[in-house]
Amino acid sequence: MKKYECTVCGYIYDPEKGYTDGGIAPGTAFEDIPDDWACPLCGVGKEDFELVE
Repeated sequence: MKKYECTVCGYIYDPEKGYTDGGIAPGTAFEDIPDDWACPLCGVGKEDFELVE
């Protein structure tokens, strides 16, 4: 599964871990996270995340 990085603060969303504190279960692809989800560290939206190569 692909990881995504917040371009503002550097937070890495790892789909294998999810974000259980925010209700995102492990195994959830970034594309399947609700559109109104925000970075847990700095609060920006999904549009400010980029694919980690």
